[in-house]
Amino acid sequence: CVCVLDSILEPLCFPEQPADAPSAPGTEPALLCPFCPESVPLQHKDVLLKHLLLEHKLVIADVKLIADLPKYMLYWKGRFLELPLTDFCSVIKTNSTGPVEKQEVYFLLCDVLPEDRDLREKLQQKRLEEVLEQQQQERDDGSFHRLCMFCSEEFTGNRSSLLNHMAREHSFGIGLPDNIVYCDQFLDTLQSKLDNLQCLYCEKTFRDKTTLKDHMRKKAHRRINANNSTYDRFYVINYLELGKTWEEVQSEDDRELLDDEDDDWSDWQAHPVSAVCLFCDHQSETMDQIYTHMKGAHSFDLHHLRTELNLRFYQQVKLVNFIRRQIHQSRCYGCQQTFPSRDEVIRHIVSEGHVMKLPDASTWNQPQYYFPTYENDALLCTLSDSDDDESGERHRGEDVPVIAEDISDLRALKQSSVLKQLLKNRGSSS
Repeated sequence: CVCVLDSILEPLCFPEQPADAPSAPGTEPALLCPFCPESVPLQHKDVLLKHLLLEHKLVIADVKLIADLPKYMLYWKGRFLELPLTDFCSVIKTNSTGPVEKQEVYFLLCDVLPEDRDLREKLQQKRLEEVLEQQQQERDDGSFHRLCMFCSEEFTGNRSSLLNHMAREHSFGIGLPDNIVYCDQFLDTLQSKLDNLQCLYCEKTFRDKTTLKDHMRKKAHRRINANNSTYDRFYVINYLELGKTWEEVQSEDDRELLDDEDDDWSDWQAHPVSAVCLFCDHQSETMDQIYTHMKGAHSFDLHHLRTELNLRFYQQVKLVNFIRRQIHQSRCYGCQQTFPSRDEVIRHIVSEGHVMKLPDASTWNQPQYYFPTYENDALLCTLSDSDDDESGERHRGEDVPVIAEDISDLRALKQSSVLKQLLKNRGSSS
């Protein structure tokens, strides 16, 4: 199945649209019926699903978990031309104990079929890579320019300054900046609702802006409606875990917002995060301390590697996760030699001078290393966001809150992820 999938899926890829250009109305790819010329716009997918059920007796399981439905349909359109439907689908017979003339046969297409699951996972992985690339572009973008929706203060340079301002000054949080993607479209959506005098949480409409403002303040409706699926596409978490929403995973969205003009951020310092060294059990509570330790005790200079290799944020994430995994598996990341224990591989790395020796980027710059080797790896929170911090264009002294993401609720996410098996297979083959 895998060979067939690899040879057939690739030619069916549509030309990619620029990641920063949103699809205009009417330009989204159409959904094609796998059996006939029928097609509908993507936003009317329910019409096509009903057509498949009534006209072709086909049911597709877990449609909402398919990352790219147009490509999924196009793939199966080609496969159904090659082989009979029964070669792929489970056959369901209704009224099986009744008269033959009253029985109907339906076909179920689901990920029990290995080929279908491979297809879904491949589409999901590609979508994840596209979204992370888009998010990286937004992180690097210094041309951001927008007014605050609540006080009209102007913000330029980077999106995080506005998002942190709204959270700090107006108690309006839509999530951590690093969890947001397609930020401009997200803010446009929220601004449109406010312009239409609509509360962002309960979505009731009011007669004027003053009444709306008082309502949102007194009712503590300074957040978005978690049940509105319109917002799902703006959260990276939705592309990591199929079927889960950002609201289910991000505990901060369930916090009660205090009705207080002076919001207190001091509780973020109550539980300092300790970062663990890549090579030993040493822990430090600040970025400078952990980097100083690794450089002094182990001659490992992550700052130097970042500059020398021109590593962007997510490339640093993948490099750290790669090194973590190799050492956990008692394997030298520099020469790939395996040892009986973790202590022995560390001694080898030091004695052979492989501390700063990295393999070719194609070895570690892989999608599987987007995911932490250790789910509570605080070292990932200390990675440099941009090359600008050393150029003087960004100043660490600026009063911008830096909030560490609480990932304590992501254990279930890691265990149940639909990508888990795919990533495990890739890791074992490397």
